[in-house]
Amino acid sequence: MLDEIGAIRRQFCVHETLEGRIDQGFEAIKALGFDALIYDYTPVPFDLDGEIIVPSLLKLRNISEDMREYWFDRGYFRIDPVQQAALRTSSPFLWNYDTCADSPIGRFMSDDTAPVTRYLRDRDMSAGVTVPVHMPRGDFATVTGIRFGTDKAFEAHALSRIADFNLLAHVFHEAAYPLFDADALCFGKIRLTARERECLRHSAEGLSAKEISRIIQRSVPTVVMHLNAAARKLGARNRTQAVVRAVHYRLLDPRPSYHL
Repeated sequence: MLDEIGAIRRQFCVHETLEGRIDQGFEAIKALGFDALIYDYTPVPFDLDGEIIVPSLLKLRNISEDMREYWFDRGYFRIDPVQQAALRTSSPFLWNYDTCADSPIGRFMSDDTAPVTRYLRDRDMSAGVTVPVHMPRGDFATVTGIRFGTDKAFEAHALSRIADFNLLAHVFHEAAYPLFDADALCFGKIRLTARERECLRHSAEGLSAKEISRIIQRSVPTVVMHLNAAARKLGARNRTQAVVRAVHYRLLDPRPSYHL
């Protein structure tokens, strides 16, 4: 059992870059019998319509980079049964795209998800283990290990190491997260300026444009300009809706910190 958390954390923190820590994570899961790593993160799992949001960060090890095109550009991530299952549990799970398998993703598989199934089967990646990482502020990550050419022997082995994989995945994410850049930490489609965020934060506290102008030492028309610009970017009809949308997409949050 990987019960020495401090030692595992120190392994990851030897590396000073995100890519280095991901490489170390890949080496660690290979020692557990996996051949490939998928690591993704999104600051907001769902949009305002309840649809899954494409992650702001996706890192692959020993997997073709064309997966990024399919999962991002072609929208496979939104219909991926593994992601559907991961968002509904906090426990690690073994998944299998074989329709006859007793797998937690079975209830999410349909004709709509068939393109995902075909992609993974064609690349011999039809089974693996995923660890959901639900963070305190609502952001979400998954750490997935894949074994090529899986069979019943792999399933038995994976289940016997799933607790180790779970611990490893959480410590790995804790080590990787502080090295995320601004793009990874923000909802990708909307970019607010620092002044737009500042004005929206004050508006969220119930302050008027006049009150905000005093705080930021700018004119009332300037404050209104920033609030209107933010509303347009957010597709909001008014200031209240702009605040609601900005809060949902965590555009007003300061970055949380981890102490390693």
